[in-house]
Amino acid sequence: MVLLSGGMDSCVCAALAARDHDAAAVHVSYGQRTEERERRAFFAICDRLGIRDRLLVRNEALSAIGGSALTDRNIGVPESPALGPDSTGQDIPVTYVPFRNAHFLSVAVSWAEVLGASQIYIGAVEQDSSGYPDCRPAYYEAFNQVIKLGTKDGRIEIVTPLIHLRKSGIVRLGLELGAPFDLTWSCYSREDSACGVCDSCVLRLRAFEDAGSTDPIPYAVLAERA
Repeated sequence: MVLLSGGMDSCVCAALAARDHDAAAVHVSYGQRTEERERRAFFAICDRLGIRDRLLVRNEALSAIGGSALTDRNIGVPESPALGPDSTGQDIPVTYVPFRNAHFLSVAVSWAEVLGASQIYIGAVEQDSSGYPDCRPAYYEAFNQVIKLGTKDGRIEIVTPLIHLRKSGIVRLGLELGAPFDLTWSCYSREDSACGVCDSCVLRLRAFEDAGSTDPIPYAVLAERA
């Protein structure tokens, strides 16, 4: 099973899962700004990779709780700071959705128990991320202990194949796998063309540049410069 948001990292995880297993994919919408665009990316990626078993869930709690620029329209999505090449971000940004990945993983574990799946892939990345606390290896080690104690046979495992890679390494891996980057969406704020200035867009654009490739999705900031 793979948690597939529709973004670049989860797409590479989906390509890995589809290559090695008869994969199923789960997508959680949670009232984020780009909810509809991410949902479209989820279905398109599944179609391209031949993933037939799909679960689409809507989480009302995260948008009701708020506290993030992704779920609260009163909090603006900031432009990315000038991060250095080795920076992972020192402060947790306002785009962090409080304890979001625990919500996603809980859905995936429940479905995995029903399907009999033994592994859940998630595209968490520690390096080149925005400094989110739920993207650290220790978090997933702890969550696996929760699963071991809280499921019927305790054999389901969270797998984080990208967690120690740089974003550029993820791009290179995705290109090798034939991951459909053209179908993905990473922007925090726009659904028509990616803004190109939020943390997610800047990290993604840099990753493709460092990998010696061109990002295939449209960017508003690049169109304005052309």
